[in-house]
Amino acid sequence: MSITVGIQGASGYTGGELVRLLARDPEVEIKFVTSQRFAGQPMSAIFPHLINGSELVCTPLDDLTAVSDCDVVFCALPHVTSMGVVPELLKRGAKVVDLSADFRLEDAELYQEWYGEAHKAPQLLSEAVYGLPEIGSRDQIKNASLVANPGCYPTSALLALAPLFSNNLVDPESLVIDSKSGTSGAGRSPSQGTLFSEVSEGFRSYKAVGHRHTPEIEQGLSQLCGKKVAVRFSPHLLPQSRGILTTCHIRPVAGKNDEDWQKLFNDFYADEQFVRVLKPGVLPGTNYVRGSNYCHLSVIPDKRSGWLVVVSTIDNLVKGAAGQAVQNMNIMLGRPENAALGQLPLFP
Repeated sequence: MSITVGIQGASGYTGGELVRLLARDPEVEIKFVTSQRFAGQPMSAIFPHLINGSELVCTPLDDLTAVSDCDVVFCALPHVTSMGVVPELLKRGAKVVDLSADFRLEDAELYQEWYGEAHKAPQLLSEAVYGLPEIGSRDQIKNASLVANPGCYPTSALLALAPLFSNNLVDPESLVIDSKSGTSGAGRSPSQGTLFSEVSEGFRSYKAVGHRHTPEIEQGLSQLCGKKVAVRFSPHLLPQSRGILTTCHIRPVAGKNDEDWQKLFNDFYADEQFVRVLKPGVLPGTNYVRGSNYCHLSVIPDKRSGWLVVVSTIDNLVKGAAGQAVQNMNIMLGRPENAALGQLPLFP
């Protein structure tokens, strides 16, 4: 079996991760990579760590001549840019996994409210499948031509909360989501806020209210529990390159003991190879999922308050982006879901 793929926007962190992951799959051939800023340069010049894994040379973004030769195209372009490109990719016969936010929200008006731009391809919003396999969209992904790859923060939050919301065991109005991300989540373009001297030896909140991933989290939770959910979501910037740690605080509406909550999570993810529910008393850490497509989860009942605390960790560039995109591609093409994704985390 030979699979051909292309990567739009390959010079960002996510594009580099896609090349790194796919290079280890002998059944996958990368036909093209594009980059506006680095057109004409080999990937190994943009990412020196790929020097033995790729002789690919970046072409301009508007060079789509090789798309018709591809089974799947990964679109790793910025928000707003992507929606202008995806329709043409589909028209040329490729399946598309889009890693921007442009097709994650089902409501075009909601997209415009949060991203400040009218949607250029609203007709595709009803066709796009939200690509988080572990919360029930796997069958839809199998038949999809366009998969909207979830955001990194929403992936960590939805995986943490899905067992609770899908069984209506908690009070949605009590929910507080506290997330912390490494600086690679801000992308590769130079920015004062992510300079080493700005983030080293420091820790800060940003977008304490109104982060763009908020409606994506609300949409996912609302679909899980069957009613509209509003969340309090606050992100923070960690002085490290990779990783997301999300802590969710929520009040149960059903009386259960500690063993019941642990069993609920164990049962919900029993057949999921990329979600690991940790044993009671063991807490996740970003350094334990680094470089992998795994999510680590812990559920901790707070006997004093009666609330639950759920902690999740992912690598924002892998399970939060490129790894999940490859996982979605595998499902779309009927391949083993862990193809190119079986590596264990890096430590330390």
